[in-house]
Amino acid sequence: MIDVSPKFNTLRYAMAKGTLIAKAETIHRVIDRTVPKGDVLEVARAAGINAAKRCSDWMVFCHNLPLDWIDLKFEFEEDRIKVFAEAKAIWKTGVEMEALAAVAGALLNMYDMLKPLDEELAISDVKLVKKKGGKSSFRDGFAEPLRAAVLVISDSTFAGQREDKSGKIIQQFLEKQEVSVAVYEVLPDEKEQIRERLIQLADREKIDLLFTTGGTGLGPRDVTPEATREVIHKEIPGIAEALRKHGKERTPYAMLSREVSGLRGNCLIVNLPGSSKGAQESMEALFPGLLHAFPMMRGFGH
Repeated sequence: MIDVSPKFNTLRYAMAKGTLIAKAETIHRVIDRTVPKGDVLEVARAAGINAAKRCSDWMVFCHNLPLDWIDLKFEFEEDRIKVFAEAKAIWKTGVEMEALAAVAGALLNMYDMLKPLDEELAISDVKLVKKKGGKSSFRDGFAEPLRAAVLVISDSTFAGQREDKSGKIIQQFLEKQEVSVAVYEVLPDEKEQIRERLIQLADREKIDLLFTTGGTGLGPRDVTPEATREVIHKEIPGIAEALRKHGKERTPYAMLSREVSGLRGNCLIVNLPGSSKGAQESMEALFPGLLHAFPMMRGFGH
């Protein structure tokens, strides 16, 4: 199976459809509910719902996910019945297979109930109609790449006693986004020095997106949040809340972090943890939704 543990939950939606081809007489018997085996539509609806709920039981690489909603609808034409299934879940993976399984389950049960009456039955055109949710639904495009800065805040790294890992992880992650890393620096845990560099990058060097990594814990020299608060003009609590929520689902130590995020002019400043694992998980939690801050800042709203 694909490891989806780094992903975060979003509302997932999918619609699938399929067709049962039959004689006109057979279609009328379904509508009139005169099929000997029973009410074809009600059985098909129940079978489709059950197939969706048990999708992962027989589909080898399909993740077991908590379905929030599944429903089926039927449309009639002279020689066919069209089956539509819709599914929703708030989860890490999509519900395409559940919607397709619902359609397939409904069609197979319809076929089974009608085969004594019609030797020309056929199932066709089972396919996905549309899907929503996941990271692909939350991507913003930019005419030019955003300019980013990565500041590693660490006394030991600044002194050359420790190799930086978290800053490089952030840098590598940004290279896969519509972001150009213009600045990468290492600073000591000195509040005034951090503060002054944040101001320079935001005001003079016109950096769009500024990440700090390190100095957000409870150590005696952890002062990155304090320096950031003195610099930003508008705090964005939701960013830090998202980081801590995502982190808390993976380690209880996330509740001890003190990251701060906010705007200074047109520069978005985000504190990240200093550990390499924390930095990686934080970037996965933030993107691509974080980039939507920029169209909002430019007056385009949500």
